[in-house]
Amino acid sequence: MYNNVKLDKSLYSITGKSFTEALAELDPDANYTGTDLAGLDAFERQLKRFNIKVSGENSDRVEKFFASSESAVLFPEYCRRMIKQGMNEASLVPDIAAAITYTDQIDFRGLTVTVNGTDAAVDQAGDIPVTSVLLASEAKPLKKFARKLSCSYESIRKQRLGAFGVILKNLGAQISQAVNKLAMDELTEDVVPSTIAGDSVTYADLAEFWSSMGGKNMTAMVCSPAVMAQILALNEMKFCVSDFMTSGRVKTPYGVTLIKSSAVDPDTVVGIDGSCAAEMVFGTDIIVDFDKLISCQCDEIAASVTVGFSVLTDGAVKVLAV
Repeated sequence: MYNNVKLDKSLYSITGKSFTEALAELDPDANYTGTDLAGLDAFERQLKRFNIKVSGENSDRVEKFFASSESAVLFPEYCRRMIKQGMNEASLVPDIAAAITYTDQIDFRGLTVTVNGTDAAVDQAGDIPVTSVLLASEAKPLKKFARKLSCSYESIRKQRLGAFGVILKNLGAQISQAVNKLAMDELTEDVVPSTIAGDSVTYADLAEFWSSMGGKNMTAMVCSPAVMAQILALNEMKFCVSDFMTSGRVKTPYGVTLIKSSAVDPDTVVGIDGSCAAEMVFGTDIIVDFDKLISCQCDEIAASVTVGFSVLTDGAVKVLAV
């Protein structure tokens, strides 16, 4: 049972396994099927074991993790989860990546897809149109994004975990914003922008931009903050307010999700078919330096992630200069 698991920092060093996966081998989730603990994973059961409350108005203080040598082992995973939550909340990946893959290499070769022929019916004994899939001619290096939080143990030990978690999530959001910028740069690198008809963006410009994707289905428009403000000020967009009130997201009347992001250039809109546009490659998941954090005398929290992007389908990304 979870109360009897021996915790030590070696659980962070098992090749090919995360801390929670290593912990789950010692305390399998299947043991709790049909019990009150069924909804918790192995890490969350350890928080319960040591009575550590990490959120809410009565959340514990940071020093609660360091009440014993075993409970201190949980602190790096808590930090990692908060940072990753912040990354996920700020990430464009759910809207732009059709596939997510993992590699243990320092670089990767994406796929290039070339479509030949037409969609017309094939005559008897006629040539069948070919879609060719090849490895990219060159490997792309994965890029590492990292950020360090400088904080002495004395400065954070009395802080509530609810508030400290917000700081960690913000750290993750900053990393994610850098990853978003890489994604937009990679996806738009070879795309020739189209332009608007007049001096400022109109609803007709957006509709024409949407239709320019042809056979692809534009699912998202990623806009700079300034352009997003222009679009939301259009008279036609007033009918979309109810969408934002119910879902927290804004969609055009023809169903394209509008996303505000500083990852795109000013005065720019990037249209994406999220079902086929891009592949995201992870070289690592979020990594937190566990060894320093297990000691209560830690003076910094460093987190990093290694990623890359490649375009999967030609014509699934469009750029509009406004």
